[in-house]
Amino acid sequence: MSPGNAHAPLLDAVGFHHIGVPVASLERSLAFYRELFGIEPDFVAESSGPETARLVRVEGAELTYAFLTVGRDVLELLEYHTPTGRPFTGRNCDVGAVHIAFEVPDVDAAHAALVERGVEVSGPPVKTDGPLEGCATIYFTDPDGIQLEAFERPPADAP
Repeated sequence: MSPGNAHAPLLDAVGFHHIGVPVASLERSLAFYRELFGIEPDFVAESSGPETARLVRVEGAELTYAFLTVGRDVLELLEYHTPTGRPFTGRNCDVGAVHIAFEVPDVDAAHAALVERGVEVSGPPVKTDGPLEGCATIYFTDPDGIQLEAFERPPADAP
């Protein structure tokens, strides 16, 4: 960018299309999201060949992927068959580690349901303050140990 045009965007992003997350087993992950959230995939597809390898920057990539619509957003789950990926070992503080926050109407009910199903949960809901005052949240993990979050907004009539 030229110095005279320092505030003009390089790209005109209008939103997120999807968030992609590699998983060890697409079948297991789809069952997890189906059981917890009632989410069914919009589609499941396969991709391989030189164009796929170039696109994802993984030599010899062969994968199966699914798109799952959650509200107005899309979660893409990808299972790499070749090469197989390493297990996820990141912590929330590790560079590149992400978490996905699902908005729920009742975080206490979400916590109870997760605990009842034996999902690893960070503990009871935490009520937030500061810029997110009135919100409540919990962290939990998917079958691959990827961090997820259940996030409750404050009631609309809260001050």
